[in-house]
Amino acid sequence: MSAARRTPLYEEHLAAGAKMVDFAGWEMPIHYGSQLKEHNTVRSGAGVFDVSHMTVVDITGADAKAWLQKLIANDVAKLGFTGKALYSGMLNEAGGVVDDLIVYLADDGYRMVVNAGTTDKDLAWMARQAEGFAVTLTPRKDLAMLAVQGPAAVERVCAARPQWADAIRSLKVFQGLPFDAWFVARTGYTGEDGVEIMLPAGDAAAFFRELLALGVEPIGLGARDTLRLEAGMNLYGHDMDETVSPLEAGMGWTLAMKDARDFIGREALETKLSAGVAMRQVGLVLEGRGVLREGQRVVVEGVGEGVITSGTFSPTLGHSIAIARVPFATGESAAVDLRGTLTPVRVVKLPFVRGGKKVFE
Repeated sequence: MSAARRTPLYEEHLAAGAKMVDFAGWEMPIHYGSQLKEHNTVRSGAGVFDVSHMTVVDITGADAKAWLQKLIANDVAKLGFTGKALYSGMLNEAGGVVDDLIVYLADDGYRMVVNAGTTDKDLAWMARQAEGFAVTLTPRKDLAMLAVQGPAAVERVCAARPQWADAIRSLKVFQGLPFDAWFVARTGYTGEDGVEIMLPAGDAAAFFRELLALGVEPIGLGARDTLRLEAGMNLYGHDMDETVSPLEAGMGWTLAMKDARDFIGREALETKLSAGVAMRQVGLVLEGRGVLREGQRVVVEGVGEGVITSGTFSPTLGHSIAIARVPFATGESAAVDLRGTLTPVRVVKLPFVRGGKKVFE
C-alpha cells in the first residue's frame, strides 16, 4: 500500500482506530471497528466520512456554460442561483457514462465534483472536449472534503460552526453556500439528511477532531457502500460505466432532452430510445436466506436474463437487497442464481430506504 495516496486525514483515521485499505489508489478507512455499527450510526445519529479522495474541479472562462452544456447530459441552465447543485452523467459519443458527477453554480463559474477512481480519465476527457472553448479547468488539490450524514448531522455541524448555523439550516437539498474558503452543500450519498463540506486541506484534521468531540462518529467505506445501496444510489464502475447508458442505469431523469441542446452522447441516446431500451434498473429483495452479490445472474421467466450490479445484506432491513439491470419487460418477480440454485426475489422500485425507513411496497 506504500504507493497509494493519502488524504489530509490519514493520521486522524489511524488515531480513530481505522482499518485502512487501498481504494482507487488511496489509503482509505474501510471501518473503525464495526461496519454494522457505523451504518446504524448514520441512520440514527451522525457520522463523518472522509471523501477527500474525490476531485473538485473549478470551471471558469467566458465559455464555461456553453462547454458544460455540451459536456454533460443534464443542463446547467437549470442552475438558477449561486450554490445550486445538479447531478448528471458525463457521456461518451456512444451514450455510455464516462462518469457521474455533481456541478454547482459558483460566483465566477462552476464547481464540479468527480469520482476518485475516474479522476485522471475524467480530466483528460474534459481537456479534449475543451478544445475551441474559452474555458479553464482547475483541479482543487488544495481542498479536502468531508461528508457529515445522518438525522443529527446538520445540527452537529451547526454546533461546530455556530456563526454559520442559520445559513446552513436555510439550505435546501442540493444547495450550497460559500463560507470564506469553505463550501457547505446539503448533498450526500446515504439517503439521510446531511452536508458535504469542501475546505482547505490544512483545516481538515482540526475540523474532523471537532466533529468527533461533538459526538459525530467516523464512518468508513464499508458502511458508505451499504448506506448508498439502501438509498438506491449508483456506484460508478458497478451500476454504470462507459458501456452502459443512463437509460439502462436508472438515470433517465438526469437527461435534459426537451430542447435541442447538442450534448455529447445525445444522438446515441435518441437512437436507443427510437429502437426501444432493452434493459432497465430495478431493486431486488431477498427476504429469505442468502446474500445477493454483484455479478449474479438474474432470470426472468419468459422474458430473459439480467445481472446484479450491486448487492449486499441490508442492516436497516435485516435481509439482502440488490440493484440489478434486467430486461425492460420484467415484472414484479424474478430469480437469482445463488450458487446454482434459482432463488425467487421480489422486483421493486428503488430506493429501498429513505430517512432510515423502508420505502418500497
